[in-house]
Amino acid sequence: MSESLVDRRNFLRLAGVSAVGAALAPELLAARARATAMGRAEIRVALVGCGGRGSGAAANALSTSGPVRLVAMADAFEDRLESSHAALAAEHGDKLAVPPERRFVGFDAYKKAIDCDVDLVILATPPGFRPMHFAYAVGKSRHVFCEKPVAVDAPGVRMVLEAGEEARAKGLKIGVGLQRHHQAAYIECVRRIQAGAIGEIVLLRAYWNSSGVWVNPRAAGQSEMEHQMRNWYYFNWLCGDHIVEQHIHNLDVCNWIMRDAPVSAQGMGGRQVRTGKEFGEIYDHHSVEFTYASGAKLLSQCRHMPSCQDDVSEHAHGAHGWADVSAGRIVARGWEWRFQGEAPDPYQQEHDDLFAAIREGHDYNEAEFGAKSTMTAILGRMATYSGRRVNLKDALASPLALRPSKYDWDGVPPSLPDANGFYPIPTPGGKHTG
Repeated sequence: MSESLVDRRNFLRLAGVSAVGAALAPELLAARARATAMGRAEIRVALVGCGGRGSGAAANALSTSGPVRLVAMADAFEDRLESSHAALAAEHGDKLAVPPERRFVGFDAYKKAIDCDVDLVILATPPGFRPMHFAYAVGKSRHVFCEKPVAVDAPGVRMVLEAGEEARAKGLKIGVGLQRHHQAAYIECVRRIQAGAIGEIVLLRAYWNSSGVWVNPRAAGQSEMEHQMRNWYYFNWLCGDHIVEQHIHNLDVCNWIMRDAPVSAQGMGGRQVRTGKEFGEIYDHHSVEFTYASGAKLLSQCRHMPSCQDDVSEHAHGAHGWADVSAGRIVARGWEWRFQGEAPDPYQQEHDDLFAAIREGHDYNEAEFGAKSTMTAILGRMATYSGRRVNLKDALASPLALRPSKYDWDGVPPSLPDANGFYPIPTPGGKHTG
């Protein structure tokens, strides 16, 4: 890949995605009319994925201004759906209209919810399902809010890019849960950096170092598919490893600053502390050096280890100064700026902005930068799993698809435990390139 900017056209070309237009002509005008004629009418919402993040996103959607109602829900597990419904009803009871016949359970539940008379779909299942759910929702001409990351592998990223272009042609509004783009301090800090406050960027640093997340112990009689679904964070076909599921936030900020995605990555990682079988197949640490087309480097760390130094932040270093982006602080040439404005909740703000776009009919499509940042995280994982330098062009073209034999409780997950309950772990220098 030449060291030229990975702009929108080139990124789509590398992914094999072309602009969508004439092929959609039979339904295009109707979809655009639906997308822009909401006015002050009630926006009807379907929630697909009723875990903590999905329930939170639904609560944010129901808290936007103007008439809005949750009318359909879907989840693989009935207990998650019902607990989510009860919690949302307790807080937003007058904005819920989800009778039992519009509460759908199972792997195909997403289709049934999206097929209801809804205007917008919230996609908050484990990330491995995101591409097919997103493509189906766009195919049905629904506005979409989808959580990050938007995929766990390159084929999934390509699917999202293709559906994102279809959504653009239809005039659909697409939000992606990278809420820092809607956070006042980040917006102003990035604006100043891009305006030259610290000069040409030569180095960025990004961190998501924490203690890790939950584990659900294996239940007696539980199938392998159910166990992995209940512990989706620890299996790559569902999560993508924590560099993709979590660290994407920090990598996304760096791409935002650079107006681009890196062209290559090299790094290392492994399992040093979280080595038990309950932690599935993912690493507990990754350290990656990304390179942008300008030659600027991004030094990236993410770690899940208790009793270590925690740090979730992003930093930029330029020819004339530096910025702690996460703190809203810039220091350059003896001058210092700190963000001191109002700081609305960014999780609420991203929904406020999306719903405003639907009601007002202006362009709003975050699918592409969501896909770019997802692919950046996947690129980093491919580098740490393989122990090799990986170019974005090769990574984006990868045919490696992380998926089970079929999406069903009888399906076989792509990673299975040995006789002692341990899962195979990617080994740098081996065949597994992530």
